[in-house]
Formats: sequence, C-alpha cells, structure tokens
Amino acid sequence: MVKERARILVVGGGYVGMYTALRLQRQLRQELGRGEAEITVVSPDPYMTYQPFLPEAAAGNISPRHVVVPLRRVLPHCRIVVGEVSAVDHAKRTATLTTLATEEEGTGPRQLTYDELVLAPGSISRTLPVPGLADFAIGFKTVEEAIGLRNHVIEQMDIASSTRDPAIRDAALTFVFVGGGYAGVEALGELEDMARYTTRYYHNIQADDLKWILVEASDRILPEVGPDLGRYTVSELRRRNIDVRLNTRLESCADRVAVLSDGARFPTRTVVWTAGVKPHPLLAATDLPLTGRGRLKCTPELTVDGVTHAWAAGDAAAVPDVTAAEPGSQTAPNAQHAVRQAKVLADNIVRSLRGEPLQTYSHKYAGSVASLGLHKGVAHVYGRKLKGYPAWFMHRAYHLSRVPTFNRKARVLAEWTLSGLFKREIVSLGSLEHPRAEFELAAGGKPSDESSGDPKGSS
Repeated sequence: MVKERARILVVGGGYVGMYTALRLQRQLRQELGRGEAEITVVSPDPYMTYQPFLPEAAAGNISPRHVVVPLRRVLPHCRIVVGEVSAVDHAKRTATLTTLATEEEGTGPRQLTYDELVLAPGSISRTLPVPGLADFAIGFKTVEEAIGLRNHVIEQMDIASSTRDPAIRDAALTFVFVGGGYAGVEALGELEDMARYTTRYYHNIQADDLKWILVEASDRILPEVGPDLGRYTVSELRRRNIDVRLNTRLESCADRVAVLSDGARFPTRTVVWTAGVKPHPLLAATDLPLTGRGRLKCTPELTVDGVTHAWAAGDAAAVPDVTAAEPGSQTAPNAQHAVRQAKVLADNIVRSLRGEPLQTYSHKYAGSVASLGLHKGVAHVYGRKLKGYPAWFMHRAYHLSRVPTFNRKARVLAEWTLSGLFKREIVSLGSLEHPRAEFELAAGGKPSDESSGDPKGSS
C-alpha cells in the first residue's frame, strides 16, 4: 500500500511514456481503484508510434494504423491528455500545459500539479543550417512523414511519366537521403524496393531511370551493426545502383538542387533528412539538471540526479551504463533500452511510494537488426552476424515480438502474410493531406496555401 495519495504525471506517449504508464496501472491497480493514486499521461498525439515499422509503412507492407498504438485503449485506467507540456517547475511540482482546446478557450496555458514526474518527451530531428532544408526536405520520425514520403515518391514517378521536359523528369526521379543511420538506410532500402517494383506499371519508366543517393558525413553507415556489416550494407546498396557517398555532407538544397560537399550537384524534388536527433526542447524549459548535450542527468535507478520525485528514461535521459567496462559510459538512446528502462522506472516509482529500496537498471546491449528491403537485411545479435534473408527474417521476428499488444501483433502478421500472397499496393493518396482542397474549388473558393494549388497531390 502506498504511504499517501500520489498524482503521477507522465510527460510523453512514446516508448517510455506508454510502457511506464502501462506497468504503473498494473502495479497500482488496487490503489487506482481506491483513489489513492492517479496517473496522467500528456502526449501531443493520442497514440504511440512503433518507429521500427515506419519504413515498412512507407513501402506499403504495413497499414499506417497498425504502426501506432492508441493510448486510450491500452491505458484505460490512466487519464490521457492530448497536448504539450511547454515548461516544468519541479520545485513547485507544476507543469505548464497547452491542449487542443487551449486556444479556443482563450484562457492561456493550464497549470497541472503533480507529486511524481516522469519526463519522457523523446527527441526531435537534429537539423543544421543548410540552405533550403526547411523549405524542401522531409523528416522520417512520424507515421505522417512516412506515409507522406510514400505518396510523394509515387507522385514523382507520375510527374516523370507525364512530362516532356527531361530536366523535370530527371529531378523527379532523383531521391536524396541524408544520414546513414537506421532511419535513413531502412527508409531508403524499403522505398527503393517499392519504387523498383512500381516501375513495372509505367510504360516509360525503367528501374534504372531512378537515381537514389545516400549521403553520410562519417566514413561508414549503420555503425550499430559493426564495421563488417556496415561495409556489406554499402556493397549491397551499391549493387542495387544506389549511390552511397561517405565522408560527404549536404551543403544546400535550395532551389531544388542538392549540393554536396564533394562538389556534386543533383537537381531533385526529394530530400529526406535523417541525420540524427537531439533532445526535446522541453528539457531546457525545466529546472532539472542537464548534461552538456542537453539530456537529463540521471542515476542508475532512473531518478533525475540530485532531485527527488523526478524520473526519466529513453532519449531524454543520460542513464549510466553499469554494464560498460569504461567508467562514465551511458546507455544508448534507442528503443531496446527505452522499453527495458520503462519497466524498471515504473517498478521504482511503486517501490518509492511504498518505501521500498530501488532497483538499478542494468542491461547489456543485445545487438541490432536492420532491414534493407524485402528479403534483405543485416543483423548483429549476441555476437552473431547475419546477412540477407536470415537477417531480414530475424528483423521481422524481433520487431513482431516487440510491437505492443496482441492486437497489433496479429494485424501486422496478417498483413505480412497477405503481402506475400498478393501484389504490392502502388496507390498514392496524397490528397489525404489536403482533403478540403477539391471541395473549396467546387464551391468557388481558392485552394488554401497548404494545398499549393494542387487539389490532388502533396507535391
């Protein structure tokens, strides 16, 4: 039994936020029923996105709705607030919150009080001051971006198929990906596979007409799988006529021309930015201690260092790695650690409320898996290295076991089974991004600025 009534605020609905709240509602079921505890989850979206499936959603192998997990369904005993926390004053135990109704109410941000704070806002894309980046590039962190990119790629093929201008055709069929980590390599591999398949339905576009470029600032890609598999991945991508440029940076993408640091210039209508992430801006708007890189200083018990009643894990937290041989090492900000940290974090909150000693987070990194397209992949798990089909199969098996809820597991497995029996979907639904554009034209109005004058596409 908890010593006193506890109001627990979980900021963020990602891996750490959802899994922490899920375990808390199980561990505190009796206390929640008696009104001795209250769990509030604040998230900008009413769902958790399982990001490892974004490349397959972009390729059309998985439906977008099966990549996300609705928070209200899996957290029935928690209070779900769709909104954003813009500041935290932990000394006063208050969080400044804006919701979907805040602007319409006209009363300004709300103040939410709490007793225990779990900070798990995740991370955002790390961008650089590259000319044209904000105007023309697209990220790859959300399901909306993944589906938007799929629609965009197919639309570029439609443009190339119908234009008589060779310059427009060349730009439409040139796709530049910046960043050689998981997001960039997997997105490029899946989309290239999808686009290559799609060309068979165009009478005037061949697979070799598509130009794919991967730009990486360091001397290797996929560092998580090791140098040998990294070199294999480069060879595999180049075998598919993908131009992999190492030790190269994107200098500019203004005027729809990608200019690289090696002097190459590519007219293109597609620049995908996956060059890393950085801590969420919320962390700087708190009175909690931060590291030099802007992450929360944490203890091995997942408490914020030097602060009581504050907890953190995942991308937002700098958690000491007690299994590392080198002193001062920190756990990597990835999903493998985030899910396991959430379990320990929730248990430690319950232990703290009940006056019991806290557990130390300890997990040795198991390895990494990456997909390079249908039936292609690399894996480095427990010292074993796999390539090709076995690695791809392990990638799917691992992530199927990790995606939350049996409902999602069954649906994803069913879609994979059906995709093996039937042909790929090659439909672009870009008009979903601007659903009122065509009606505005029919009603005699002008298309909104968001639709860019194109009622059917997202280009």
